[in-house]
Amino acid sequence: MSPVRRCSRTACGRPAVATLTYVYADSTAVLGPLATYAEPHCYDLCAEHSERLTAPRGWEVVRLADASAPSRPSGDDLEALANAVREAARPQQRAAEGGDSARSADPMEVARRGHLRVLRSPDN
Repeated sequence: MSPVRRCSRTACGRPAVATLTYVYADSTAVLGPLATYAEPHCYDLCAEHSERLTAPRGWEVVRLADASAPSRPSGDDLEALANAVREAARPQQRAAEGGDSARSADPMEVARRGHLRVLRSPDN
């Protein structure tokens, strides 16, 4: 027996990624992340069948987000990344150019080599 759970749909052999449960009292179909173990009254679905899932007329489909799945980057995330790249590409002031002013900006900084900094111990 294969350790990978398969889609419950007939003639579909793809690996399951979601679990479907029906709440008959509320006329609701709940589609969530793949359950830890197979339940007798739940249906495991592959990615394609979980995306195309429809419920009977008068029923509601509730899709629970998978917390373990990586979230897609938002516009703010991409903008923050672009700003970080611009900041890293900006030429750094050299200690020779500005005298000792670059070091005086951060009293914890002892020395600098490229992008690495040597800091004083907070105990000193």
